[in-house]
Amino acid sequence: MQLRIDLSGRDVLVTGSPVAARQAVRRYEAAGAVVFRLSSPHGGEHDGPLPERPFLVAAVDDGQPGWEPLLDRCRAQGIPVATEPAAGPAGHVTLVGGGPGAAGLLTVAAVEALRDADVVFYDRLAPYQALPGLTTAELVDVGKRPGHHKVSQTDIEKLMVDSALAGNNVVRLKGGDPYVFGRGGEEVAACVAAGVKVRVISGVTSAISVPAAAGIPVTHREVSHMFTVVSGHAPLTSTELHHLAGLGGTIVVLMGIGTLHHLAAGLRKAGMRADMPMAVVERGYRPGQRTTIANLGTIASAAAACSNPAVLVIGEVVRVAEANRDHADTSADLDRLAASLLGA
Repeated sequence: MQLRIDLSGRDVLVTGSPVAARQAVRRYEAAGAVVFRLSSPHGGEHDGPLPERPFLVAAVDDGQPGWEPLLDRCRAQGIPVATEPAAGPAGHVTLVGGGPGAAGLLTVAAVEALRDADVVFYDRLAPYQALPGLTTAELVDVGKRPGHHKVSQTDIEKLMVDSALAGNNVVRLKGGDPYVFGRGGEEVAACVAAGVKVRVISGVTSAISVPAAAGIPVTHREVSHMFTVVSGHAPLTSTELHHLAGLGGTIVVLMGIGTLHHLAAGLRKAGMRADMPMAVVERGYRPGQRTTIANLGTIASAAAACSNPAVLVIGEVVRVAEANRDHADTSADLDRLAASLLGA
């Protein structure tokens, strides 16, 4: 969590070892404070002169014994003391699932990783608009758009590895979940090959959250007891279409606008009935969210103006959404929740 207070021109003393305190220093500098540093509880290690009476003392929990007497003296003099978490060890990569784009769907672990980052490489499907309130890290846009890869996957992996080897805490912020069509496995492999420590923080996949934003449950009692998640980036083979049509339950297709015509025609050819309900949910949790509902036989024309990012839902669960037209505005509710939690 970043500071939501104007400290412009205020003297703030940050205590703690340089490595542990580096994130706190950036946070207070970003809030406008004049930051002074004290690295040792014995007072012998500090960067330049110390303020006679700071407006605030930010005490970083760096594990060193001996800070309490100093902090107690500050409290006794009426100087507020704020406890700050220590930054993590330098030089590692964290793949963070950012969910479908709503800041309110970031996990607690995701927020903590962003707070602790030195560099964040993000894509367009992650909640990147919220980043200035979540981190003081350098922000690098490596987003890919249909037909235009701003930075290639190989280059993204190299950027991550090189930055971590240079001593940075790197966050790779991805939309959805890193391991659900997110190429997270490839990025983990690149880090392991380079000897860089890496961990993965799961995210809320758009396969379930975007349908939910449109009021569509992917499972529903006595309607569907299973769901299958499919990538829509490439057309499915006739064998895959045949098996998919015979599974039953709900089919969820991610980023499937480009292959929608082929999918609908292929499923019908494989035996799925033409009146099977189908929905296209565009821009889930984002401004302009829109849901187009038709059936397998008419969706190609009904969704002619639809575009990615979108999630396709095929199955009887789509009728559940139609029966619940008064479904709450989940997207707006989550945005209000995120604003409250972030102190906006």
